[in-house]
Amino acid sequence: MKKTLIALAALLSAGSLCAQSYVFTVTDSVPVTPVKNQARTGTCWCFATTSFMESELLRKGKGEHDLSEMFIVRQKLKNQLEDNYLRRGNGNIGPGSLSPSYIHAFRQVGIVPEEVYNGINYDSKTHNHGELMPMLHAVADVAIKSKNRSPQYYQVVDGILDTYLGKVPEKFTYKGKEYTPKSFAQSLGLNMDDYVNLTSFTHHPYYESFILEVPDNWEHASMYNLPLDELMQTIDGALSNGYSVCWDGDVSEKGFAFKNGAAINPEINDLSRFKPADTARFSAMKPGERLDEILKFEKPYPEVAVTPEIRQKGFESFVTTDDHLMHLTGIAKDQNGTKYYVTKNSWGTERNDNKGYLNMSDSFVRAKTIYVMMHKDALPKELRKRLGIK
Repeated sequence: MKKTLIALAALLSAGSLCAQSYVFTVTDSVPVTPVKNQARTGTCWCFATTSFMESELLRKGKGEHDLSEMFIVRQKLKNQLEDNYLRRGNGNIGPGSLSPSYIHAFRQVGIVPEEVYNGINYDSKTHNHGELMPMLHAVADVAIKSKNRSPQYYQVVDGILDTYLGKVPEKFTYKGKEYTPKSFAQSLGLNMDDYVNLTSFTHHPYYESFILEVPDNWEHASMYNLPLDELMQTIDGALSNGYSVCWDGDVSEKGFAFKNGAAINPEINDLSRFKPADTARFSAMKPGERLDEILKFEKPYPEVAVTPEIRQKGFESFVTTDDHLMHLTGIAKDQNGTKYYVTKNSWGTERNDNKGYLNMSDSFVRAKTIYVMMHKDALPKELRKRLGIK
């Protein structure tokens, strides 16, 4: 099974993404489970982290499991409502979050397989939280205005979640054995204390942890701050040694073209580096127009040499934003030898020709990463010692 999954990841990420354009060769790949679809929900944080955990189970020899995203999402929503009430309505009760929210919810309630709790208790084949989220907001607002959470408040919250996501099973049978959510989580052998968050920004000291200042970090999770080159080396080392990486970053950039199966960071400010025809197309770009609509990703283009200063400027000018979480599952190179990160998305398999995967360039990842999560054993020993991680 492991060899099959590795081969599948390589197959999905190799070859030509567009005719006579990019040709990728995979150099490193980790075991993966099938691509899923978050559909009409803002739950990428959970889909990416679930995919990461499923790969962790494969890496640990625990077999292939399809874990329930919505079981975790449900508990995260309850946690947000609690936090928002105690903050007198100033908390974050949006659909987004970060990987630490998965870790927290897993510790609280455990986990169940997808077949036990798919989180779709309404007339739809795919996830759709368009009505669920406004309902929760309305209940939250009532509690804030009344400055009180009555027994009925908790009943209403559970009733809404039961109505849209389904009731949580107290016990279930999976592969011939009976479990509770917590006993099933224990059987998987996943220790939530083993996972660390890494980032790289210059407004905090390196080799120390800090609370990352992005809206979806409503639980105030701490990240270890590394120099940019060291962060990239740590990501590379993890992927080269069989550890996958959960990635959070900015996908609103013009160079992010999921339908083309690639994300690049082109050096469009120095138009002298391009042919006249390309220069004209860059100059004619309209506000909001995506790069793939102009260039069609016809060939590899020169990319920005990202420095810590460039990265920091993007973050502090709100150009680099906390948009989306995905799962890094390998390393690839294009026909020019440029490095890319094989990336498993959660938008289904039909929105591009790469079966739901894309390859993000080294320059794009350097510039647009908000943070990454990985197993602590993936870190170099010297780095673990310096960070005080046992």
